[in-house]
Amino acid sequence: MIKTEPGSLIASLRIPGMIALAAGGLVTIVSGAPAVPQGRTGGAYTLSPVTYGMQLKTPDGRVVFEYMTKKPEDVGLTSPSVACFHPVNTPSGERVSALAPSDHPHHRGMYLTWHDAEFRDPIGPPRTPTAAAFGWNITKADFWGWGQYAPRDGRVIQTRTIQLTAGDAHRAQIEIHNDWNVGTRKMVDETTQAAVSERDGVYVIDLIFRISPLVDYQLNRQSFSGFNFQARKDGESYYTNSAGTVTLRDAHYSTPELNWPPAPWYGYVITLANGKTVGAAVLDHPSNPPSTWHQSRGLWMLNPNIAAVAPFMIRANAPLTLRYRVIVHDGVTPTAIVDKLSDEWRAAT
Repeated sequence: MIKTEPGSLIASLRIPGMIALAAGGLVTIVSGAPAVPQGRTGGAYTLSPVTYGMQLKTPDGRVVFEYMTKKPEDVGLTSPSVACFHPVNTPSGERVSALAPSDHPHHRGMYLTWHDAEFRDPIGPPRTPTAAAFGWNITKADFWGWGQYAPRDGRVIQTRTIQLTAGDAHRAQIEIHNDWNVGTRKMVDETTQAAVSERDGVYVIDLIFRISPLVDYQLNRQSFSGFNFQARKDGESYYTNSAGTVTLRDAHYSTPELNWPPAPWYGYVITLANGKTVGAAVLDHPSNPPSTWHQSRGLWMLNPNIAAVAPFMIRANAPLTLRYRVIVHDGVTPTAIVDKLSDEWRAAT
């Protein structure tokens, strides 16, 4: 039995096989099915509450990732939102993602949102012959958490539910529902599906984001934001692609034209102080809008951005679906494996 204090985000998490009962200001989560023992061979992937959210484990008890719903107090995260995958680990258990790096304390693991955007509420019909024929009430919002191009205060992504919708010895399927709020007003309904498996010695994380704004949502042209894998910076690191080590010049936040060109995937590799080498690759999908990649050796993130080519409008009556595959690995980039998984991913509908 797990009890959470009033206001704890874990209180809002719905876990398969568990029933939430509210009483006296507390939420009590009572198990409705026998737990799968961690580390037991022949078991299944499991999703369980932890201090800052939910943790996904393989059938033999290794942590693939956590999905954070509560902000830690001791890491200096300046974004008002959390709502991210972190830590994201390799099959051997080494962390690859970073939370609140010192030079960009608003970055957070693996996540999706934009920093220079605005919601457009149409004004009502003209009431007098000289009134404006049309127009919008504009609400600017930075859910990325930077706050330079649009306000970040009061712009919070709140996790409503996270659950394991399917899990066996080979695969896990997680569904997450987030509300993007400006003050007390919900502006976006986000549904994220994450399918996780281990293949060819790597973790394969397939992500499908469905962004449904309640009013038109304008993404202004910006060199970075959108889907981001913020990687570690505490070691010797480099970028890769199908051809090997990437030697392109760094992108710059002020100039979208300097982003790296579209590609099926880019990867990142780092050698840690303990001598281990780990990395990740992000695979784009052809159904996504055209993207360029904001890659910089000062940022060490993998960031395909649909708003770098031109402004992008997500209509209230036409939700946007984005698909990415993330490969997390030990050692240097397994190029042949990533190419194979990329071809498979790009052929999938």
